[in-house]
Amino acid sequence: MTTVATQKTWMETHRYYPFSAYLRENFSIKIHKVSIHAGFTCPNRDGLVGIGGCTYCANESFSPNVREAILPIKGQIEKGITHLKKRYSAEKFIAYFQAFTNTYADVDTLKARYDEALLNKDVIGLSIGTRPDCITDEILDLIDSYAKKYHVWVEYGLQTIHDRTLHLVNRGHDYKSFEEAVIRTKKRNGIRICVHVILGLPGEDRNDMMETARTVSSMGIDGIKLHHLYIAKNTAMAHDYVKGDIKTLKMEEYVSLACDFLERISPDIVVQRLVGDTHGDFLIAPVWNTTKGEVFVAITNELKYRNSYQGSKYTPLYSTLQRS
Repeated sequence: MTTVATQKTWMETHRYYPFSAYLRENFSIKIHKVSIHAGFTCPNRDGLVGIGGCTYCANESFSPNVREAILPIKGQIEKGITHLKKRYSAEKFIAYFQAFTNTYADVDTLKARYDEALLNKDVIGLSIGTRPDCITDEILDLIDSYAKKYHVWVEYGLQTIHDRTLHLVNRGHDYKSFEEAVIRTKKRNGIRICVHVILGLPGEDRNDMMETARTVSSMGIDGIKLHHLYIAKNTAMAHDYVKGDIKTLKMEEYVSLACDFLERISPDIVVQRLVGDTHGDFLIAPVWNTTKGEVFVAITNELKYRNSYQGSKYTPLYSTLQRS
């Protein structure tokens, strides 16, 4: 939970609770994430639950390690740390298992790969990106075992609470799978939960997105990553976009929706990301001709203009693990 002093600081600067403030609150030194491709795939690609993956997904568009020959995890960690120390003067690091589904293997394999990331003395935590249908009690017990010594997150890709949309984008799981995963994860006190949500998915209006905000916030999660829907090359959604079946958000529309979303989530939820990110020439749309930093400033300025802030319209739901 954010402290009074921290909340006062981010209220004055960002108007939302940024990950940078959370890290300063919890560590006395500068912390950064190191992204890792651990060689996993996804059950929505290999045929277990589906083929082709989510219609919007091109891992190579947001995870640079996917586009390169996969180095051993130890080598990826060393390369990432060298870069982050030089660029940001970072001192310690959280190993971020980012690409694809990082709990999609047997427990022995998972342990070996997590352990390899932790061999480096500068790594003080793990952040494990996965799907809610790829988590078991045995895997959660393994992840929780690291929490005695390390700072541990599990990041669940949800995107929306609406089953019709999850089906439309070929997610391969429903909202109930997510709800059950969160319930099981919360039984382990050492694991922090971050949830990924996409704003602007096909067929969703503002009310749909705000329902996702209220419902996810009610579940007692620790972090959120917001993304705008973007169209990347080599995705099924790219074909629909070219045909004119899908529209993307203008920057001004996204800024407004992001502020609406932030207003409806608990001020204790740390915002780990506020805008989608692409690398290389994979982006088709939307092209905003602006930097991520400028989007952040626009969101803060909009909240200031509204005289608002994260949590200003937050109302706890009756039950923390049920939809209203």
